[in-house]
Amino acid sequence: MQIRGIRPVGTHAVMIELGSMDDVLSLKSHLSEHPLPGQVDVLAAAETVLVTADSPAAIRTIAAEVPRLDLSGPADLDDTLREIETVYDGEDLDDVAELTGLSRDAVIEAHTGRPWIAAFGGFAPGFAYLADGDERLEVPRRASPRTEVPPGSVGLAGKFSAVYPRRSPGGWQLIGRTAARMWDLDRKDPALVAPGNRVQFKAVRELIDVQGTAPGSQHAEAGPEDAETGASTGPEDRGEPGEPREPAGSGVSVVSPGAQSLIQDLGRFGYADLGVSEAGALDAPAMTAANRLAGNRPNDAVVETAMGGLTIKAHGDQVVAVTGASSSLTIKGTANTRSAPLETPFALLDGEQLTIGPARRGLRNYVAIRGGIDVPEVLGSRATDTMSGLGPEPLAAGSFIPVAEAPPTSVVAHPGPAADEPSADEGPVTVDIVPGPRDDWFDQAAFESLCNQDWGVTPKSNRVGLRLDGTPLERAASGELPSEGTVAGSIQMPPSGLPVLFLADHPVTGGYPVIAVVTHRDLGKVAQIPPGGTIRFRVAEAPVGLGNDEAGETG
Repeated sequence: MQIRGIRPVGTHAVMIELGSMDDVLSLKSHLSEHPLPGQVDVLAAAETVLVTADSPAAIRTIAAEVPRLDLSGPADLDDTLREIETVYDGEDLDDVAELTGLSRDAVIEAHTGRPWIAAFGGFAPGFAYLADGDERLEVPRRASPRTEVPPGSVGLAGKFSAVYPRRSPGGWQLIGRTAARMWDLDRKDPALVAPGNRVQFKAVRELIDVQGTAPGSQHAEAGPEDAETGASTGPEDRGEPGEPREPAGSGVSVVSPGAQSLIQDLGRFGYADLGVSEAGALDAPAMTAANRLAGNRPNDAVVETAMGGLTIKAHGDQVVAVTGASSSLTIKGTANTRSAPLETPFALLDGEQLTIGPARRGLRNYVAIRGGIDVPEVLGSRATDTMSGLGPEPLAAGSFIPVAEAPPTSVVAHPGPAADEPSADEGPVTVDIVPGPRDDWFDQAAFESLCNQDWGVTPKSNRVGLRLDGTPLERAASGELPSEGTVAGSIQMPPSGLPVLFLADHPVTGGYPVIAVVTHRDLGKVAQIPPGGTIRFRVAEAPVGLGNDEAGETG
């Protein structure tokens, strides 16, 4: 195994650059089967493996241990063969024939002539990059991406092929369509194609089943092109008010969801190679503080609500704690109206309504209810992922939120010191960043410009990422970056030169260079910056003591 470099990715991850796709798959397979202490996730990409850990100390150890691994044996890959029946009538089939100098029949023959290898996942659950196909089929993306690609579309881009698992924007060259369900939560293994699998396309004249939106894709959808830029695909609340449901047991019902209210916990981990991001609460410290105050476990599900306006009604007596943005809390009962304190547990009696007012400072509030929100888990988490559509639906008027019975040993907590709350009114929010992994795509002047100006947070920002406005940065390097793993806090630089700061619902891979990554401890501060606010970046020391040019042979 040839390691060309190990680059820090924020404070909790490293990117390992490798010499070949075989090395990528071998290292990814080894780390998946034999995780190192503190390892949280491992994600293969075109030429790199991204490893995330639960602490800076753990990632330092991982960075030191990877070059010492013995990978001399064969990689333990699941090379299961998946056959995908395809009708080759794609809108771009003639364009691909012209680009490659092949006939239509020759393109089809080349695409079906030998199995492809699933190298890595990205963008959306079930989206697998298939490599090692016929070299004659290497074609560029479309100059202008489509705003909508039907699910089941079979496409080509660069040296890869893929099947779109759900309806989304996209810029790949479409050559056919399939009825194969690439992602289905009703299966034991939701992804039809996992890294290491072989995929054999088979030409057919017609499809028995026309594929619809895959099960589990409940929410509004973002595709590869949207995901890379963090572009908003619609209003964040995305739902019409739901039909009122008869409450079943203890809980609260939603009278008004406000601008956006979601059920969140700390997120889902270990599924990045299937295209599933961590999601979870954007301001994790505020969420865990709310749970502590309500007497819950740190990862119990809560309501995350943005910009105020949420009103809930108690069914049964509840103990509630609200943290995060500086907002007024009003309780309306049958006989009177009273105020409730932030950062302090309080009673919400049966039939009373709690309303969270507009945020005076910050953006998001977290509402914990003693016992924790009791909704089904999806891939080990109750978090709503707005990009992939996993998890509970966004809350709507009439939604009922069931609450579990609190353990008899649980107790509410005394209020602690209030957390600092960023505010656009008080100037820019300063957050620490770690340069890289692709800061070498920019010269010193561009990096200084990143840190020496106040960036405005635009209204197009959402849980996928903050879109920032300011003086654009120019790249020093040209060319196209092969897709590689990303983490929450990544500052990705599209060709416009205007940064996109990824948040919890970010795509797991991206094709634009990441100039720096926000430190893990400052992600909560970023989550509280409202549209119209400003942010300033300050360089922090990388936790990994390896330079970008360190390389060598191992295994």
